[in-house]
Formats: sequence, C-alpha cells, structure tokens
Amino acid sequence: MTSTPTIPDVRDAGPAARVRRRLSGSAASLAALVIAVLWTVPTAGLFISSFRPADQIRTTGWWTFFSSPQVTLDNYRDVLFGSASDGRLASHFVNSLVITLPSTVFVLGLAALAAYALAWIDFRGRDWVFLGIFALQIVPLQMALVPLLRFFSQGVTVGGVQVLPAWELTGAMAFTNVWVAHTVFGLPLGVFLLHNFISQLPRTLFEAARVDGAGHGRIFLRIVLPLITPALVSLGIFQFLWVWNDLLVALIFTGGDTATAPLTVRLAELAGTRGEAWHRLTAGAFVSMVVPLLVFFLLQRHFVRGLLAGSVKG
Repeated sequence: MTSTPTIPDVRDAGPAARVRRRLSGSAASLAALVIAVLWTVPTAGLFISSFRPADQIRTTGWWTFFSSPQVTLDNYRDVLFGSASDGRLASHFVNSLVITLPSTVFVLGLAALAAYALAWIDFRGRDWVFLGIFALQIVPLQMALVPLLRFFSQGVTVGGVQVLPAWELTGAMAFTNVWVAHTVFGLPLGVFLLHNFISQLPRTLFEAARVDGAGHGRIFLRIVLPLITPALVSLGIFQFLWVWNDLLVALIFTGGDTATAPLTVRLAELAGTRGEAWHRLTAGAFVSMVVPLLVFFLLQRHFVRGLLAGSVKG
C-alpha cells in the first residue's frame, strides 16, 4: 500500500505567513478592539453632547449624562431652522449637495473617459501624458489656488490681449467656480486609479468587440463601464467625502457668500473666535455627518472591491 505524498502549503511558509498568523492572533484582535474603542469614545461623547441642554454642556462633562440624563432636540432645531446667528444650516446643507454631487459626477465621467483613452487608444505621447497626470498628484493643492482664482476673476491675458474673459458669474451660476475647482483637483487621482483598473481588462474583450464592428464609444459604454463599476464607486466615495468635508476650496471660490457657502464654511463661522456656541457645534457636526455616512454604508459592498481594483493581475 502506497501513501500519498503530502504537498506542503506554501501559505504556511515565509514572512507573509508569519505576519498573517500574528495579525490573526488573540493579541492582535485585542489591540484592534482597544484601538476601536479609543477611536469611538470621542465621537460617542460628541453625539451625546449634541442632545444635552446648553447649560449642562457648559457645566458638566458628557459622561455625567449616564447618571443624570437630560435630552433635548433644541440644539438640532436651532442649527437647522433657527436664526442666522444660531446656524440655520438647512440652506447650507442644500448648498453642500449642490456643490458635491456635480463635482463627483464630473470627476467620475471625465476620469473614466481619460483613463480609457490612456489605456486602450494608441496615440503619440500617451505615456508622457499619463506620466504628467501622475506627477500632478504630488503638486500641493494650495499652489494652484491663487492662479485658478485669478483665472476666474481676471481671465487669461497674453501679451496684453484678452484671450479668455473673466468669469463674472452670479446667483446659482456662482457654483460653477467651485465645480471646476473640485473637478480639476480631483481628476489626477481619478485618472490614475481608473487607468490601473481599465488597463488590466482582457485584451480579448476589445478585440472581439472590434471584430463585431464596435467603435470606442460603444466599447466604453457596453463593456468598460459595467466592468469598472466597483472602481467607479470607490472613486466616487473618495471624491464625495473629500468635496463634502472641504473647507479651503469652498471658502476661496464661493467668496464667503452665504447664498453659495456649504456646511463646512457655516460651521467654521459658527465656531467663532472663542467657540462659545459649541453646544450648537456638536449638533451641527452630526448634521454634516449624516450624508457621508449614508453614502459610505449604502455603497460599502463595492468599496473594498474597488480599492483592490487593478492591484492584482489575472
């Protein structure tokens, strides 16, 4: 009777296997639990404070809530629908949506088209264009704020000749400046991430589509877009959260106008120089967190797949 030789599992050998065993042990799990608790406690305290009366917040810590609980919705009512000095965040909440949704859609659409062109359309200088887009990621955003603001306010002049006029936008069209700014700043990362995914798609798919007479437009719409959905969702989450939480770009390109200012600008104003109204800030902070949390949890199943998109070949 012959015995079947045992094939050693390559996963049980090497540095990667040792790291995997250590990270899955009880000590690592305990450390992760402690870190999660320490990370969550400040947020829990902020959440509890948002429902406490103002006098209680000023005189006692949030942990005293458990010994003498007092709950009120006045803080949320004041910051959403109160006077201008209290916050009145409802209109700014709408402004944040008006700024964030187009800025995310523009980046997704333009980045997907550019990534497809750089990955599957042969043209002279393609690699240099991709290298330039990659290099733009290391340029600090702050370096482009003043030139872009001058472009909007003064236009482009070459040799004393006005090539492009200034953007004199008022009313609802004033959001255009912020949309363009967020799109410009978000495109380099978006093109880079989507290019890594699209370039990994099997070449046979494109060859079969061309044999059937499909052009680049049909290939992009019918083949590429359905396959890159996880990557698009991940990029959309990153762009949405970045634009929603942005203060610097919104403050500069909206000019502090209350008609176009998003939540972050109003929250910064609500804090004041001494932060005396921080019982409203606790409620305002959670008002601003509602939409990002909903976006993340609704699209969570696509998130990890999109993060790993293009990282492993085959």
